Amino acid sequence: MNSRERVLKLFAGEEVDRPPCFSGMGNVTTEGLKSLNQKFAATHLDAKMMAAAAASTYKLFGFECAVAPFDLCIEAEAMGCEINVYAHSEDLLYPTIKKKLIHNEAEMEIQIPSDLTKRGRVPLMAEVIGLIKRDIGKEAAVGSYVLGPFTLAGQVMELNDLLKLSFKKPDKIGKLLDLLSDVIIQVAGEYQKAGVDYITVREMGATSDVLSPRVFKSLILPYLKKIFEKITVPNVLHICGKTNDIVPFMMESGTKAISVDQKNDVAETRKKVGPKTLVFGNYDPYNVLVAGTPDLIRTTIKKCMDDGVSAVWPGCDIWPTVPADNFKAMMDEVRNYRR
Repeated sequence: MNSRERVLKLFAGEEVDRPPCFSGMGNVTTEGLKSLNQKFAATHLDAKMMAAAAASTYKLFGFECAVAPFDLCIEAEAMGCEINVYAHSEDLLYPTIKKKLIHNEAEMEIQIPSDLTKRGRVPLMAEVIGLIKRDIGKEAAVGSYVLGPFTLAGQVMELNDLLKLSFKKPDKIGKLLDLLSDVIIQVAGEYQKAGVDYITVREMGATSDVLSPRVFKSLILPYLKKIFEKITVPNVLHICGKTNDIVPFMMESGTKAISVDQKNDVAETRKKVGPKTLVFGNYDPYNVLVAGTPDLIRTTIKKCMDDGVSAVWPGCDIWPTVPADNFKAMMDEVRNYRR
C-alpha cells in the first residue's frame, strides 16, 4: 500500500502493514525550500509556492503527508485581526498577530463576518489544498488544520484576559467559544470542499498544564464536540502538554484520533483509552528530530511505537531546519519496524 492508502486505512480502522509516519501540523523543511529555491516567509502569500513546499517533505523524505497552512493565524486573520507575514524576510519567520480583535472584556461582543470564508487567506489555503491534491494526492495524504476554539480565543484576545475570565466568568467565555466554533466549522468546511483527506483540530491552549480537567470538561469539551460533529473527513484532536488526565475527555469530543506531545506518557495513555483508540505521537520535533543524532532519533521513534502509538507523529510542528540525515533516520526506523 502507498502512503495515502496507509493513512486512510488507519483512520478507517482497517489493518495496515506498519504505523504510518505523518503529521497534521506543519512539516515544511529548509531542505525542501532549498530544492525549490524558495524563502519560507514568501510561501505564506503564494499558493503555488506553499503547495510545492508542502509536497517537498514527502518527495524528499517519504514523509507520508503534505500539510497546509504553515501558520496559526488563518482564522484570526479572517475574523479581522491584523497580522504580520514578514513576506520579504530572509529568516524563518511565521506570521504573527499584529493587532488583536478584542482588547478588553467590553469588546467581547463580536460578530462573524458574513463573508468569512472569502476573507484573509482562507481562499488561498483552499487553493493550496487543491494544488497539492493534483500534485501528490494519489500517493500521499493531504492534511490541513484549524485551531480549537480556546486556542483561537487566545489569538483574537489577550491571553491573560482569556485565562482570567475562564475562571471568573466562564459563561462569557463560553459564549465566545461557541461563536468561534462556528468560525472554525466554516473554515474547516472550505478545506473539506477543497478535497483535504484529514483535518487536525489544534486545541493547544487547553493543555492540562494550564487548565484543570474539570475546566476542560465543562468549558472546552462542549465546543469541541460541536466542531467534530461537522467535520466529515477523518480528523484528529491535538492538545499540547501533559494530557493523560484528559485523554478520555478528548475521545468524548467525537474525534477519530488523538495527538499527544512528548510530555505525555503514551504507554499510560494507551492503558486509559484501550487498544483500539487511534493515538498519534509523540516524539519531540525539535530536541530530538532537529537537534538530536540519528541514533537518538531511532531510539526515540522505536520507543514511540513500542509504547503503542497508532502512528508516528510529532508533538507539534516540525521546525524546518531538521537535518536531512535525521529525517531519513526516522523514516528508516518506521519502515523497518515490526511489532
